[in-house]
Amino acid sequence: MSECTHDCSTCGADCPSKKKTDLREASHALSHIKHVIGVVSGKGGVGKSLVSSMLAVLLSRMGHKVAILDADITGPSIPKAFGLKPGSIYGDENGMIPCKTKTGIETMSLNLLVDSETTPVVWRGSIISGTVKQFWTDVIWDDVDYMIVDCPPGTGDVPLTIFQSLPVDGIVIVSSPQELVSMIVSKAANMANMMNIPVLGLVENMSYFVCPDCGKRHELYGKSHVDEVAKDFGYEVLGKIPFDSRLTALCDRGMIELMDNDYLDTAAEYIVNKLPI
Repeated sequence: MSECTHDCSTCGADCPSKKKTDLREASHALSHIKHVIGVVSGKGGVGKSLVSSMLAVLLSRMGHKVAILDADITGPSIPKAFGLKPGSIYGDENGMIPCKTKTGIETMSLNLLVDSETTPVVWRGSIISGTVKQFWTDVIWDDVDYMIVDCPPGTGDVPLTIFQSLPVDGIVIVSSPQELVSMIVSKAANMANMMNIPVLGLVENMSYFVCPDCGKRHELYGKSHVDEVAKDFGYEVLGKIPFDSRLTALCDRGMIELMDNDYLDTAAEYIVNKLPI
């Protein structure tokens, strides 16, 4: 036997190191989930939770059964956007039952389990990752067409757990118009490629501002680079969300389901066409 070169692509041997291990976990036996979509970014503060909430609302309006798994354990904001309160989750001998929003979107978030929405979660990474996995394995998700997973920022433990443990059909990468958008997208895109997860497209948040007095459009962060970056990577631009005080107010009041805009209509339609039921 020749010496191993650690280059499996040129080797004909059938050794254990050449075999890929499927680390995906089975969902709860009573769950029925057709598609899983991750919303990610290479950095924080770009609006992943906003995009997750908006996509869930739009997909629900299209007549689909939708769920949100809030995987941002230490900084959950999905319950706030939908007006859901701590203590809304209950369980039985079979498992935990997700909370439903006013329009029927199934939701699971750590902020629904704690005593107060301001209670901090001071946990180490392994516990946080285990909790996210339990949201998949121990929660009884009903009949879900599209599950949106609101991921924490970066490429650490939790995104890795999600990509390895859940059957993610594709991800939406959220970015901002700043110069570092290429770096942000690259981090998330490269991780997705390493994990063989398809990228559905890009969404740019805080893209522009329309003056309510004169109606003129202003690019507060300078010229957008998302179209150039999308072209370089071969991705679709699924939407551009402007600064919108009305949208912000709805999130603050827990009424995101009343939003009235077309910012992500193309994104929702693209997802349905790309991942049909």
